[in-house]
Formats: sequence, structure tokens, C-alpha cells
Amino acid sequence: MNGNSIGTLAQHAAAVKAGERRFENAFQGVSRMILEAGIDKVVVNGRMTYDFRIFRSGRKHPVGMYDEINSFVSFVKDAAEGGSSKEMAFVLVGEPGNGKTFVVEYVCARYREFLARPENRKYTFRFVGMEQLGSYGRIGVIESQTYEDPMVLAMNLLESRDETEAYLVREFGFDDRELERLYANYRPLGACSGYIWNDIRNFTGGDVAQMLRFIEIIPVPLTETLGTVTGKYAAKDKITSSAVDLLGEESIQRLLHITDINNPYRFDLRRGALARVAGGGIHFSDEIYKNKKDLVQVYLGVIQNRVIEIDGYRWPIDTLIIATSNNAEFNRFLAEKEEAPIIDRCRICYVSHNTNYKMQESLTDYAIGGETKTTLSREELHEDPNLNYAASVSAVLTRLPRSEKLTPIETMKLAAGEIAGEKSLKTLAEVVDLLNQEQDITKRFGQKGLGQRNLGRAIQLLVESSETNEGRCMVAHDVFRAMERIVLDYVSDQNDRAKYLEDLKTAKSLYRERIMTEMFNAYMDEPYAIRKDVMNYVNMIIGVDAENLGPDKMWKYKDPQTGEIRALKIDERYVRNVEDRLGLKTDEQRESFRTSIRKIYGQKISVDPNYDFMDNLELVKAVTDVRLKSDIAGAGSLIGALANRTNEENQKLYDRMVDTMLKKLGYCRTCAQKTIEYFCTQEDEI
Repeated sequence: MNGNSIGTLAQHAAAVKAGERRFENAFQGVSRMILEAGIDKVVVNGRMTYDFRIFRSGRKHPVGMYDEINSFVSFVKDAAEGGSSKEMAFVLVGEPGNGKTFVVEYVCARYREFLARPENRKYTFRFVGMEQLGSYGRIGVIESQTYEDPMVLAMNLLESRDETEAYLVREFGFDDRELERLYANYRPLGACSGYIWNDIRNFTGGDVAQMLRFIEIIPVPLTETLGTVTGKYAAKDKITSSAVDLLGEESIQRLLHITDINNPYRFDLRRGALARVAGGGIHFSDEIYKNKKDLVQVYLGVIQNRVIEIDGYRWPIDTLIIATSNNAEFNRFLAEKEEAPIIDRCRICYVSHNTNYKMQESLTDYAIGGETKTTLSREELHEDPNLNYAASVSAVLTRLPRSEKLTPIETMKLAAGEIAGEKSLKTLAEVVDLLNQEQDITKRFGQKGLGQRNLGRAIQLLVESSETNEGRCMVAHDVFRAMERIVLDYVSDQNDRAKYLEDLKTAKSLYRERIMTEMFNAYMDEPYAIRKDVMNYVNMIIGVDAENLGPDKMWKYKDPQTGEIRALKIDERYVRNVEDRLGLKTDEQRESFRTSIRKIYGQKISVDPNYDFMDNLELVKAVTDVRLKSDIAGAGSLIGALANRTNEENQKLYDRMVDTMLKKLGYCRTCAQKTIEYFCTQEDEI
């Protein structure tokens, strides 16, 4: 044996029988890879769904996309179990920049890693000693062109199935149940392998032992750049694209050696993208509907029949076909009614943008980049601690459709699983269901908005601006100007543009709320000062009716985070001030609000002891206002003190707050000063 040969067919069959190697189709392999990694349950937009851990591992992994990933897993699992999906392609359709290509390439990368493990490795066979036959010229070694599994050869060893089964039982030791499992994945040999095997049969006079001497078992190469096991075909323009790119063509070099003109080995299938993934691989067709019609017709046959067909010769393939398309191309293709058969053979999955602003923070990190950024003069570029929040909220708000039942902020908070006043997740689920019945896909929930590429462009504009380079800091407030520029430059529809600009104003108002909290923390010289005050309010309204409350209004309670007993003095004036800021004037309103807070506390703390009510923006704003504008600086207020630094006391306050921001809150001098400056202006206040 030579080269990278790793045994005979008998040895391979013994390894499969013993469970050391596997014989499974592409769908079974991908399905096993996903399900072996584990499953979690999550609530998304008010509905329980499944989250597959394999999609959440690694440094850069897909974020969100729960419904789309669930559809893909169900599709693959159905095909693995012999359902109708095995005769279909899975097509992701959506707006540009929402992660379609990324998620497919992620699946391909994980699949290559999965197959690299010894127990999962794919094998194929090659014919050796071919020069002995005489009709192959100087061609001595011929690999299976479609990377057929050695067990496919084993199932086609003799001319009839009955003879082959008898041989497999007699020589390889398979029993009836193992044979049945084996033949569940039966497919005939490809045209050239079948033809060559027949030549060998004639040459050896049908002696199987002699025939098997011409066979060597080899591993399928997993090199990504060769396009084996996972291959991508990107749509080309009408002139340069050809069916040859997918199927292969006649090889002049082989014709110089092969004397038999009927031999299908004269076709070089590896010239096409499909043959290289035909041995249990994944074929990824990027922008499938951008291809010209004759290429789409090729896909039609390949998807339905899973065969490569050239001049009447057929090569069965075992391939999972995944494709992507943007909405515009897909709608254009749908409009051509004669193309209905190809749509009929596709499982269409509409991919929405990410609408969870908390998850968006991970995607925004991808857009900002993991490496340390520098200015044009190679000095380190600081990142404002609020930059990610400002960019994430801006992007997500543009993706949320308008609704009569919910305000944009309520929709955003509910989509992230947070509290939104009286509105519940049930309301969001109703809104999503209603929108998802729209005929026009772009009107469905999360289908329109600024995508990841637009967010990336906004970060680029921010980094290249002179203010960023001069101040050596990516200031959060500047990201809004960059986003506005992207909307004006890249959004062509007038209605969309008007909506997105309105959404950016809402995002600015949320940023201002966050700045108020940051200023309070800076004033108190503590990173989580506002969080403590919010939790003090919550604990006070829980303890105010406690039986063990003495005349001194001291209440003892067990802290759910630490398990320690704590004492808290209930300050009714503080509680009333907070509730006044919330617009609660009557005792009924106050009691109703307190009951809702107690209810949330009971539900959340049992699941998450660290829950801190910081997602309840109205409550956080009320607490901040009470502490900032009344308790601390009286009538002059903190804003006045920071804006007017003519006296020594105000200057000291300013310096102390900047010092806290630098040392404890992650700011640099530029973003600390600009944030205080913005805090002192009245713009974007709601």
C-alpha cells in the first residue's frame, strides 16, 4: 500500500461494524453534530423556544437567530430521518447584513471540526494498479470523483443485491439488522466508479478477492481551501458563470490516456463545486437566485434527485444544500412564475435582524473589533464605556416596526426580555404574530432596519473623524451623528429614512437617561450607587408593611444575593418623592405600582438572585431625578454646579467627578469631559 492509504475494504467494514468508524449521510452527520452538543430552553418574544449550544460556542459565534436556527435544525433532523427535507435545499432569505452568510459559514466550520475527530472522519476509496487493464494509458491511480464512502462500494460489490448481501454476511460478518441499517443509506456507484469496477470485474474474471486488490481506502481531505466536504459557490455574472462550475466537464488530459471513448472517467467532476462535497458534505450556494436561469435549472435537478448528470451519465451525491438570497432578488425571482418549481424544492427561511438590544451588544463588539484600536498617529484609541450601548440601541430601534399597542421603547425592552411598565410579553407576542402574517416580508417583525454592515460603516465613520482622532477616544454621543450619516447615505426609501431618523432621536433620549445614571454614580464616587438606591426603594416598599417593623422604621431582611441579614431604615419621604417623579399622585396609584414591583420581585428573584430592577427605566429615572435634582444639589442642582465652575467649590466637585469617572467608571479624560458637557445641556431630554 502507498501514499495515505489506511487499509483494505474488509478492514474498513470491520471498523464500521465495530462502531469505530461511521457510515451516515450528510444530514445524519450534521444533525448528530448539533444535537450532541446539547440544547437549552429560552423565551424569545414571549414564546418558549430551543437554543442549540453548538451555535453559542467559540470566540465569534452567531447571536440570537433562534427561530432561524430552530428551522434549520428541524430541517436537517427531518432529512436525517428520511423525511421530505432530503429532497430540498434550505434557503435563508433576508435583508443584507443580517448574518445569513455568517451563520452558514459557521455551520461549515463546525462541521469540518466535527469530521476532524477520528471517530467521525469521512473515508473514500481509490482504484490502484489501473495500468494493468490496458485501456487507461499511464493513469495508475483513480480516486472516486465524488468521494463515495467505501460502504457504498461494499453495497455494490457484486452485480446483484442478493449476491452482495450474501457476500457481506459470509466474508465481512454483518448480520441482518446491520445490513438493513447499512442499506437504508444505499445508493449506486457513480458512473465512472461503476464503469471502472466493471472493467476490473472483467479483468479478474469476477474473482472478488482479486478485484479487492485494486481498492485502497483513504480519508477524505478536510482542507477548507480545496472546497472538499464544505464548499461554497458564489453567484457570478451572466458571462463568466457556467454549469461547468457546478458539475464539471470533459477533461482533455484524461482523453489523452483513455482509449475507450464510452468511459465516463473522461469527465472531470472535481472541476465543479458539487463533486467535491458529494461525500457527505455541505454545499453552500451564496445568492442562489442571482444565478442565470440555466444554472438555476441545474440546481433544480441536483436538489430534487441528488445526482450530478452529464450527457446522460449519473453520479449520485450525498450533500446538504444550503443557500442564501436577499429579499430583492428573491422577490424578483418569485415574480417570474415559470420559476415556481425551484421555489417548490426549497425550504425558505426568512431571516430577521437581531431585535434584542442586549444581544446586539455582542454583535456591536464584532463591529467595533476585538483588537486595540489606534488613531492615525498610532496612539491608543479609547472606547467610551457607553459606546456599545448607544450603538446597539440605535441599530435595534431602527429594526422594530411601529405598533399601536406598544411604543418603540416598550417594544425594545420586551424584545430583550425586560420589564416595560404595565405591558407584558404577551402583548409583544401578539404584535409579532400580527406582523408576521403580512404578505410583504419586509413588513414582518425585525425584517427591516439598519443591518450589521451599516453599523460597521457607522463605527468606521466614527473612527475616521477628526474629533475622535484629536481626542483619542470614540465618544458615545458621536455615534449618533455617524448613524445619521449612514441613514442619509445608504437608505434610499424616504419613509424608511424618516422612521430611522426618528428612531435615532429615541435612542439619544435613552442615552441621556443612561448618562443621568452615570453622573449620579460619579457624584456618589461609586460605580453602582444608583443600583443601590433603586434596590433601597424596592426593599423599602416591601418592608413598609412588614409585621416586625418597629417605631424606628428599621426593617431587617435577608439579602437574596449574599444570604446575609441586613437592616434598612424605611424613609417614607424618599419613597413618596420617587413615586411623585413617576407621576403617581393618589394612594390607589401608589399602591398599584408597589404591588406590581413586589410581584416582579417575587417572580425574578426566585430565578435570578442578582436581578436589580435596572432594566425598569422609569423607576431608575425617578430615583436618579430624586437624588440628583433634589437631595444632592438642592435648587442649584448638579447641572448648575457642573456648568458654572467659576467658584472653587464647583471646580472641586467637577474635578472629583472626573477623577471618579477616570478611576472607577472606565472613562478617559476626553469622554469624561464630553459626557459631563452633554449632561449639562438640555438637548434630547424627555
